[in-house]
Amino acid sequence: MFTGSGVAIVTPFKDGQIDVAGLEKLVDFHLENDTQALIVLGTTGEASTQSYEERELVIKTAVERVNGKIPVIIGTGSNSTETAIKYSKQAEALGADGLLLVTPYYNKATQKGLIAHFTAIANSTKLPIILYNVPGRTGLNIASETVAALAKVENIIGVKEASGNISQIVDIKRLVPADFKIYSGNDDQVTPIYGCGGNGVISVSANAIPKEMQEMCRLFEAGKVQEAIQLQVKYKHFIDLLFVEVNPIPIKAALSLMGYIDNELRLPLTPMEEANLLKLKQEMAQLGII
Repeated sequence: MFTGSGVAIVTPFKDGQIDVAGLEKLVDFHLENDTQALIVLGTTGEASTQSYEERELVIKTAVERVNGKIPVIIGTGSNSTETAIKYSKQAEALGADGLLLVTPYYNKATQKGLIAHFTAIANSTKLPIILYNVPGRTGLNIASETVAALAKVENIIGVKEASGNISQIVDIKRLVPADFKIYSGNDDQVTPIYGCGGNGVISVSANAIPKEMQEMCRLFEAGKVQEAIQLQVKYKHFIDLLFVEVNPIPIKAALSLMGYIDNELRLPLTPMEEANLLKLKQEMAQLGII
């Protein structure tokens, strides 16, 4: 699929509708700044509050604007296997290059159930699939042994790991084939996960600092580990501020401060608290982002 920095892109809204022009502007920003993949309709893209028709509009806009320059990976996960299959078929028909499947949430599943769930979705599509493990959101961890079992499914080619458990990530690396991709799902753990045999990051921060996130990855891949770590440290506080409220509230505020989109979210999400916004604005100014 890709190595390096892929952006978990926001979905801009204007007056309650999909802001197509705003999305095109963001896609151009990433194409110009060396982002290696576009991950659309994930958590950061507020997929859970978009209709099937809105999803179609977002996917078509992204695919057409990218025009084959980088992979476009669509978040099609759901806690309903049937819904995830429906979304996956939609993405494939609209020209997506791959899928990102989050762990079932709320109703959860056993590890056996996870294998059955992800395998059923994988069997419904020819597209390559990246699993997405984010137990802080879903309340359910994909065990390393489960990832290894799913890696045997032909088109399940990687995992986005946002458990924060470095030991688990090392264990996944131990159990999966050498070509199975491991992406950091936490922007403050890009270099540590590279050090565990990772292949890059699916990044929230890259919405605002795409060139810097890709440079961090490039440096590590080139063996310039200390320089990569210096970038990780430099942007640590900015990354922390992007998660001081639930994602994507802060990153949408940041992109609004940069002049790219309106600071509009869908309920139940609401704009960033003023005190936190001030801290974010100060850090962005200090780093030269604004």
